[in-house]
Amino acid sequence: MNSKTYVEKLLAPAGIQINGDRAWDIQVYNDRFYKRVIRHGSLGLGEAYIEGWWDAKELDSFFYNILNADLGNSFAYTPSTILLYLQSLFTNRQSKSRAYEIGRRHYDIGNDLYRVMLDKRMVYTCAYWQDAENLDQAQEAKLDLVCRKIGLKTGQRVLDVGCGWGSFAQYAAEFYDANVVGITVSENQVALGRELCKGYPVEIRLQDYRDVDEKFDHIVSLGMIEHVGSKNYRNYIRKIRSCLNDDGIFLLQTIGSGTSVRSSDPWINKYIFPNSMIPSIAQLGSALEGLMVMEDWQNFGPDYDKTLMAWFNNFHKGWNSLKANYPDYFYRMWKYYLLLSAASFWSRKNQLWQIVLSNKGIPNGYQPLRYSQADILQTFK
Repeated sequence: MNSKTYVEKLLAPAGIQINGDRAWDIQVYNDRFYKRVIRHGSLGLGEAYIEGWWDAKELDSFFYNILNADLGNSFAYTPSTILLYLQSLFTNRQSKSRAYEIGRRHYDIGNDLYRVMLDKRMVYTCAYWQDAENLDQAQEAKLDLVCRKIGLKTGQRVLDVGCGWGSFAQYAAEFYDANVVGITVSENQVALGRELCKGYPVEIRLQDYRDVDEKFDHIVSLGMIEHVGSKNYRNYIRKIRSCLNDDGIFLLQTIGSGTSVRSSDPWINKYIFPNSMIPSIAQLGSALEGLMVMEDWQNFGPDYDKTLMAWFNNFHKGWNSLKANYPDYFYRMWKYYLLLSAASFWSRKNQLWQIVLSNKGIPNGYQPLRYSQADILQTFK
């Protein structure tokens, strides 16, 4: 069996045809594509796309079909996946000495990119789309939901672990009169975050979470634990617990995996999020056991598909204003990242969790909060 025939049979369960006429069919422009994918799996697939060896009219639909058919299992044992597994097994890829690498390689690539791609507040985490009409509303709905879930009150001090450009910090200070300390490992985020939060009781620091040694009324972490690594989850929770007042609340927002893994996809690890991984329920549960009380666990994973598609549309429309500052391959690389990610939530392979935690349990119990139509209308009057 030649390599093309092998790939054709591999794609058949997903209903994908080579050079077919449907939006999710793959168009192959270089015959070396087949051997590259067979040898290097998802890493070869992504690199071949960047180099223009193949395409699909609707890339997110192509990935949806791939993921929905569980074809990722066909590439489970390639040299790149085995190497990543061994590195994760025998080393701590998210150690303190490596903490700032994700900042340099992902978040520092250009504030201009993120300003074009994101909403007006520059929120780089999943939006909350219930009753929201656009990305700006959906992100503000998410920020407000976080504030309400932690019971934020005037004058309270909040730590934002992985604060990005200060979107939550500014919102909490503006609408809830909170005092916020935000920490990030990205120099660019610190510089722009301080500018955006100027005039508010907000402090943005270049700091690793392991170096925080203060008490806070509440703590939030929105889309940061994906960079912590399973070997560090327990110590991460210990640090949060030590910094949280006994009557405070910790809200953790994270992408969630249905299976426990030690690393990310090889292509994602190499080109997008080095040394990162998505936690599972089992991994988080083990880290929390005996340390914190789980008060509430909400899953709105499908909202991340919608968020990522909004980000891609902004990126695509704004590319002409960006391309002079980025290499020629960047557009295809970033498109691949955003649409692959969108498909992972569309197919429900990945989830989005908001988890409310306390040190000793909320007296008389915690009342879970979800938005209603009335809440949305009140928020955006």
